[in-house]
Amino acid sequence: MAGNSFGKLFKLTTFGESHGVAIGGIIDGCPSGLTLDFEAIQSELNRRKPGQSKIVTQRKEPDTVEFYSGIFEGVTTGTPIGFVIHNTNQKSKDYSHIKDLYRPSHADYTYDKKYGVRDYRGGGRSSARETASRVVAGAIAKQMISSIKINAFTSSVGNIFIDKPYQDLDFRKIESNVIRCPDEVTAKKMISKVEEIKKQGDTIGGTITCVIQNVPVGLGEPVFDKLHAELGKAMLSINAVKGFEYGSGFCGAKMKGSEHNDLFNKDGSTKTNLSGGVQGGISNGMDIYFRVAFKPVATVIQKQDALNSSGEIVEMQGKGRHDPCVVPRAVPIVEAMAALVIADLTLLRRQESREW
Repeated sequence: MAGNSFGKLFKLTTFGESHGVAIGGIIDGCPSGLTLDFEAIQSELNRRKPGQSKIVTQRKEPDTVEFYSGIFEGVTTGTPIGFVIHNTNQKSKDYSHIKDLYRPSHADYTYDKKYGVRDYRGGGRSSARETASRVVAGAIAKQMISSIKINAFTSSVGNIFIDKPYQDLDFRKIESNVIRCPDEVTAKKMISKVEEIKKQGDTIGGTITCVIQNVPVGLGEPVFDKLHAELGKAMLSINAVKGFEYGSGFCGAKMKGSEHNDLFNKDGSTKTNLSGGVQGGISNGMDIYFRVAFKPVATVIQKQDALNSSGEIVEMQGKGRHDPCVVPRAVPIVEAMAALVIADLTLLRRQESREW
C-alpha cells in the first residue's frame, strides 16, 4: 500500500489499523533542539479521542502516546521521531456480521477489489482511528511554528450555521462545549440536533472552519505546490471530508471582480481578505481561513441494503460504537493537518533563504 506519508521536509508516515495492536507514526525532518511540551501533545490527543462526550462514539481509548526515538531529555535530536498509540478497547466481534458484506459508502468494496484482502474490523486501515497519529505529528508541528496560531471550530451541523464572521468569535470558547462551537447559542442548537439524530439511529454531517493567523509572507510554492493546494490536499485526506474552500470560496464565483478584489493598504495588508490570505499560491500575511465539509458518518444503526461478496443484495444493520456526527472530534484533526502543511512550507522557506 502506497500513500502512507505526508509532507516533503516535515514528513509524517503513519501505520496501524483500527483494531490492531497499535497505531503510530514516524516523523522525519523535525529540526533538532526543539523542547517539546508533552502535556500539550497529549491534550491534543484528548480532544480527538473517542468517548469524551455523549455525542461521540463511546469506544473508550486513553490514546496515550509513547515516544520511542528522536527525542532525548525532552528535546528533539533531528533524527526520526517514532511513536505508538496502543489500542486497548477493541470489540472486533461487533464487526463479524459484515465479514462478507460491503457497507454502503464505506471503503469495504474498494479495499477488497484493490488488495484482494480486507480487514473488516472497524474498517482496518481505512478507519478514522488512523488520524490520531496525525494529531501527534500536528501537535509537534504546532510547537515548531509556535508564533503561528491555528484555531478550528465547528461552524455548522446539518442546516444549523454560525451566522457571524470568524472575526466576531472568541476562539477561547471553542473548548467550552462538546460540539466545539465558539458561539454559545448556536452550540446548544447543534448539540440538540446531534442528540436528536443519534436517537434515530442516524448520523449527520457538518463543516469546520479553520483560521491560521500570524503567517509570514512567502509560504507556498507557485504552480503545483501552492499553499492553498497543499491545504486542500491535507483536508481532503481526512476521512469523511467531501469539500474544501478557502477565502471567498464558492461565494466568490457569484461576485464581480470589482467586488472581489482585495485592495491594498500602504503597509501591504489588504482592506478585505476575500483571498483568504493566499495570492498566487503564496501567503500574503493576512489571516488564512478555510472551511471543510464532512459527510454524515456512513454507519447508521438502521436497516439498509448492502452488497455481499457473492454479488447479492442483502439487508444489514449497523452495529458497534460510532459517532452520530464526526465534526466535534475532527476539529483537532483539521488543526493538525493545517499545522503539518505550514510546518513543511516553513522548512522549505528556510531552506530557500538559508535561514537556519
